[in-house]
Amino acid sequence: MPSLPPAPSPADAFTEDEQAAVYKAIFSRRDVRSQFTDRPLDDATLMRLLTAAHHAPSVGFMQPWNFLVIRDQAVKAQVQTAFSKANQEAETMFPENLRPLYSSLKLEGITQAPVNLCITCDRTRGGKVVLGRTHAPEMDLYSSVCAVQNLWLAARAEGIGVGWVSIFHEEDLRQILELPDHVVPIAYLCLGHVDELYTEPELQAKGWRQRIPLEDLIYQDRWGQSAG
Repeated sequence: MPSLPPAPSPADAFTEDEQAAVYKAIFSRRDVRSQFTDRPLDDATLMRLLTAAHHAPSVGFMQPWNFLVIRDQAVKAQVQTAFSKANQEAETMFPENLRPLYSSLKLEGITQAPVNLCITCDRTRGGKVVLGRTHAPEMDLYSSVCAVQNLWLAARAEGIGVGWVSIFHEEDLRQILELPDHVVPIAYLCLGHVDELYTEPELQAKGWRQRIPLEDLIYQDRWGQSAG
């Protein structure tokens, strides 16, 4: 007798406590730069975080991500050097009045975090024609970013801090990590236990930017048309 296709299960709403936990993870998630402790990140916890990332939505179910776990201090030191070079260049791109504030910001925890993680996108995953990418080939990149967010929220629930370091020349990172040409580095993350977190985004707390009011960002039906 042929097997029946799997039937959908009920889409029950979460309990109030479960809902509160999800929103707590979202609203208290922070980009961690300087709060890492020296406690090691054990393999079981790391695998839970990677499992959460691997269950992210992906267009065409192509799952384009890979997870490059970096614990070697020599590799971290190379990445730190690449960051420092790019960061010095970045400072000069801002108006002179902002440069002192920029230089005071700690924008990475590469050598302090016990684990670094590079999440990548394999742009050949799934072959030449992939469901959902026929007219929007960039959807594999967006799918990989969803994996980053899944990992970040799971990490917050586990009490693990995550910091996204983006100030690199991509070619420098490629050479250090020996990435093949068809693989794109999506996110270079620093992971580790934290005892404290800022109560608001660190860049807001230090006066770099403020959160934009949500009502200023919502339109109705057409661009620029107020939802009010």
